[in-house]
Amino acid sequence: MTDTRPAVTFDEMRDLARKLPGPDLEAGTAARERERRLTKPAGALGRLEEIAWFMACWQQRHPPQCRHPRVAVFAGNHGVAVHQGVSAFPVDVTKQMIANFRGGGAAVNQLCALADADLRVYELDLDNPTDDFTAGPAMTETGCAQAMAYGMMACDQGLDLLCLGEMGIGNTTVASAICTALFGGEAEDWVGPGTGVDADGLKRKADAVARGIAANKAAMTDPLEVLRCVGGFEFAAIAGAILAARLARTPVLLDGFACTTAAAVLWALDPKAIDHCLIAHVSAEPGHRRLLDRIGRQAILDLDMRLGEASGAALAINVVKAAVDCHAGMATFDEAGVSGKGS
Repeated sequence: MTDTRPAVTFDEMRDLARKLPGPDLEAGTAARERERRLTKPAGALGRLEEIAWFMACWQQRHPPQCRHPRVAVFAGNHGVAVHQGVSAFPVDVTKQMIANFRGGGAAVNQLCALADADLRVYELDLDNPTDDFTAGPAMTETGCAQAMAYGMMACDQGLDLLCLGEMGIGNTTVASAICTALFGGEAEDWVGPGTGVDADGLKRKADAVARGIAANKAAMTDPLEVLRCVGGFEFAAIAGAILAARLARTPVLLDGFACTTAAAVLWALDPKAIDHCLIAHVSAEPGHRRLLDRIGRQAILDLDMRLGEASGAALAINVVKAAVDCHAGMATFDEAGVSGKGS
């Protein structure tokens, strides 16, 4: 049967990004008030207090909870990896790793089990990679926008937290190209070893990024065009999932360099577009720390991880659970009969 549905467009996505709801400040105020009365010195739980407040604001409820987290991994393949030798692994590994996820054998499976999180894996036409961006745009507008729409399906109603990540050989090269296009600098400023390329491989990555920027410079007129020209299907899907989560009032945990780069496309459209997102961890990939500095974000964890596959986001679920459980479960000074400061 022929698909007669109208094609999704960037204009629709831009319009959606202009209409995103804000935080629930009443729930946030309630969280601040309860935090002030808990049996501890003010600020003693550090960022856990801020995470509890964040969760209340974006879940639109107090107290917040984290009983139903989901980890969504988006997988895509890249023409630049097929043709330019930018990865230590062949693109076939993307599909092989998806089978590993589904068989329960990857790191993310173990971390999701630890966090009692629902794992979903979304493939984006792995047999048909994007075009090689060193020769022109990686995607058509329709293909890119449809990938964004596909990603939006990852956010069901009833989720307490949506954790996003990716799998795709060559995606650190793609992330480096997007960041160079969005934020400037030289390709060498953004590229890193990825899955473990040697010095020659690093030069090939930087050269591919520089050629990709040059080949698409005239077409990259706004952040979504950057995504289309030098991005990938899984990057677009992550951006779509972030938009859907905002509409559903679902807080988001972003994984490493590639995932944060997908979010940075939305940030470049409007810095408030990712206010409902926390950065789970800072990757060992050097471009990630540079990107976090550029968008003014601090990661929850810093463990020199660089695996991808939402592993850092899945691990950080446990920190979010700790934050909301302490917030909701601790006694207040009055309840515990403990004298407060100045009593």
